[in-house]
Amino acid sequence: MPGRPPAHHGRAPAGVLVRALALLLAAVALALPGAVPAAAESYVPVSGAGSTWSQNALDQWRANVKQYGMTVNYSGTGSSDGRNQFRNGTVDFAVSEIPYGIKDSGVVDPAPSRKFGYMPIVAGGTAFMYNLKIGNRRVTNLRLSGEVVAKIFTGSITTWNDPAIKADNPALAGSLPARRIVPVVRSDGSGTTAQLTNWLAMRHGGLWDAYCAKAGRSTPCGQTSNFPVVAGRGFVGQSGSNGVSGYVAQEGNVGTITYVEYSYAVATTGFPVAKILNGAGYYTEPTAQNVAVSLTKATIRPDLTQDLSQVYDESSDRRNYPLSSYSYMIIPTAQEANFNPQKGKALGAFAYYFLCEGQRSVDRLGYSPLPINLVQAGLEQVRRIPGVTATNIDIKNCKNPTFSADGTNTLANTAPQPSECDKKGATQCEIGTPARLA
Repeated sequence: MPGRPPAHHGRAPAGVLVRALALLLAAVALALPGAVPAAAESYVPVSGAGSTWSQNALDQWRANVKQYGMTVNYSGTGSSDGRNQFRNGTVDFAVSEIPYGIKDSGVVDPAPSRKFGYMPIVAGGTAFMYNLKIGNRRVTNLRLSGEVVAKIFTGSITTWNDPAIKADNPALAGSLPARRIVPVVRSDGSGTTAQLTNWLAMRHGGLWDAYCAKAGRSTPCGQTSNFPVVAGRGFVGQSGSNGVSGYVAQEGNVGTITYVEYSYAVATTGFPVAKILNGAGYYTEPTAQNVAVSLTKATIRPDLTQDLSQVYDESSDRRNYPLSSYSYMIIPTAQEANFNPQKGKALGAFAYYFLCEGQRSVDRLGYSPLPINLVQAGLEQVRRIPGVTATNIDIKNCKNPTFSADGTNTLANTAPQPSECDKKGATQCEIGTPARLA
């Protein structure tokens, strides 16, 4: 009909949408200076390898930055392999829960000849995911003390109806099955294993050393990336966080338990994790809030690596989750034969993204966002990457849920207190750990 405008069936023309998107990205970039890469920039691909503990967060960030023209390739091959690949120059960056220099089975993991630095990327809790049924009902409210966990992963407690497990679980005590416990451990060199064994060595050294001796390891056993297995104990080895969590999640593998980053239980498999007894006498799980509370006790060394001894000491705060830690990206700090300024520009832009914008939603993945002191330290580390487009970020615009005006950790300050039924004693909460995060 003459005079009628062209019909678009409720949709704006493509050109209008493109212009609107460009304006939106520009507005976001102004609101979060430096936190979001410029849409018009061009980037060469960069590659990394290492931690599976951190991989769910990394994979989400890698997907998010594709809209800015960035390609970040990452292989979750385990922390030990990631450090080896970075040392050998076959990747541009690595991710690990432990630094170079650890003495593992009498052999020191040497630092690379290439220049490097550590940069914190995400915090979280090492959880104990399990597959247990009473009759046809899946157990979701299991509680375990640290000593019981140590005895399970050293083969001292072998059945689910052991008196020590019954003592932790008064509501389940009369019905726990006489089923054999099958500990599922990492078969590859793993930062998750290093975190667990560091805790075992510090908190339950006698049990750990006795077990290591049976496995042919010298003692004191200390921290190790490679979990020692004693023949005939019924332990199962699987590679990677997906491997151990996927094995436990199989319907036929009732009776299994593993150690894995919380994300793999609640965001990947939907399986419960055990609540762990802390020093205040409460059983807690590794929520973002509880991890934030715990890591206020972490000591940060000058090179940004972590000393968790005070976290492991299980502070008197009833919200504390004892096995909390954070992960590092190992970054190049000098131009090398396989690392040029173009790669540095891309890696730096990716780092700016995940240190600020990327931290805002990690709790939905089962992690805990970095506190402000580690974000500030990370932003300084980014400037050391050769070729980076150095940016002055107003940290107030990062909108990280841990940040507050007075510098304290808001997430830790507002973390809810545990229920009284989570207190050690004759009562036990019926509500279990969440099957999935919202």
